[in-house]
Amino acid sequence: MAATTHSRPWTAPVAPGPLAGDVALPGSKSLTNRELVLAALADGPSTIRLPLHSRDSALMTTALRQLGVGIDEVDPAAGDPVNPYGPDLRVTPAALHGGARVDCGLAGTVMRFLPPLAALAEGPVTIDGDPYARKRPMAAIIRALVDLGVDVTDDGAGAMPFTFVGSGSVRGGTLDIDASASSQFVSGLLLSAPRFDEGLHLRHVGERLPSMPHIAMTIDVLRARGVRVDEPTVGEWVVHPGPIAARDVTIEPDLSNAAPFAVAALVAGGTVRIRTWPTETTQVGADLETLLPLWGATVTRHGADLVFDGGVGVRGGASLPGVELDLTRGGELAPALVALAALADGPSEVSGIGHLRGHETDRLAALAADVNGLGGAVTEREDGLRIEPAPLSGGAWAAYEDHRMATAGAVVGLVTDGVSVDDIGSTAKTLPQFPELWAGLVATAGTSGVTTTGQGGPA
Repeated sequence: MAATTHSRPWTAPVAPGPLAGDVALPGSKSLTNRELVLAALADGPSTIRLPLHSRDSALMTTALRQLGVGIDEVDPAAGDPVNPYGPDLRVTPAALHGGARVDCGLAGTVMRFLPPLAALAEGPVTIDGDPYARKRPMAAIIRALVDLGVDVTDDGAGAMPFTFVGSGSVRGGTLDIDASASSQFVSGLLLSAPRFDEGLHLRHVGERLPSMPHIAMTIDVLRARGVRVDEPTVGEWVVHPGPIAARDVTIEPDLSNAAPFAVAALVAGGTVRIRTWPTETTQVGADLETLLPLWGATVTRHGADLVFDGGVGVRGGASLPGVELDLTRGGELAPALVALAALADGPSEVSGIGHLRGHETDRLAALAADVNGLGGAVTEREDGLRIEPAPLSGGAWAAYEDHRMATAGAVVGLVTDGVSVDDIGSTAKTLPQFPELWAGLVATAGTSGVTTTGQGGPA
């Protein structure tokens, strides 16, 4: 399914009635980029089926190719599922070499996952990204590389751009890290650790560790490739050195990208089904099954009491109460859920999301500014947001080049006429087809049956 570039302000469509949507989403960004890293370090070729094709995944594949890894687009084998969003990927490992300047864009999974892998290459590698990316927390991964014996030049900034000269190996061993700003620091080190000479005994020494499900995802994909990972205590991991098995994998649909579509059923009413929702998953987006009922939703596996067959169905409730919510586990769901809270009947408090100040933008400040700009009443806390009910009116919604801010504006615009998102194209970071999928969902409003959004099949 081709995506359309939207460089001009985009007016969010208003739903004229209850929804009856059926949405098929592309693959998980978090899983796609983890599997690309492991496939690049594996002991043979791997095929990644149903991968995400977006800016973040393209940045990862480009970076790996720069380091010598072979990545080819291939058609699915007979009997394999067909990805309507793009071809499968065949990844062929090779001796890694430097002489590369890696563009991370705004992709946290590239800027935190690539440096430990690139340190295994021979020769110089420079890590850089978009202008705002140079403000994102990187000191922890830079310090980790230094502590592992890698010679890093960053002018003392603890941020991009920085350069190091790899020797073809990394010593490994025991390492302490403060990953309070992002669990990606832990995941980035764990993914490459089997290839370190001594493996890695990693200990988190910070006060808090957000987004633990993402670390669980990393451990899961490592173990699936035969890597031994021990967890002696909470915040401590031991990755044993050894081969990473070549493996053909199928990527699950992105459940974090499902958040605005699922939330839409509560905002506009009606039902929305997300297709091919995995039965078991480490994706934090699966928490939507327990979070949305706090706002009065009915969430049903396989649509048992809906008109759907398969996936997860979300039905809006009769009212939209305020909630108190700790999102330490899944901060990436916060923009969609804060947009939902801004439309609720009562006050809400969302906590555990202070680390979102270091994401693509300061999401706490951005959400408060955007909602308040439409007449809302959002107050920033040190670790979260307080949202009071207030009538909203149309106006400008800034995306801040942040895909989740853009989709949050679309959620508010479902029932607020005239919400204009300045950069809906920022959704290309993880979901290039968002404008088309969203328009298709809104088009189901007031219909008597279920209308499919997307091209169907596993996605």
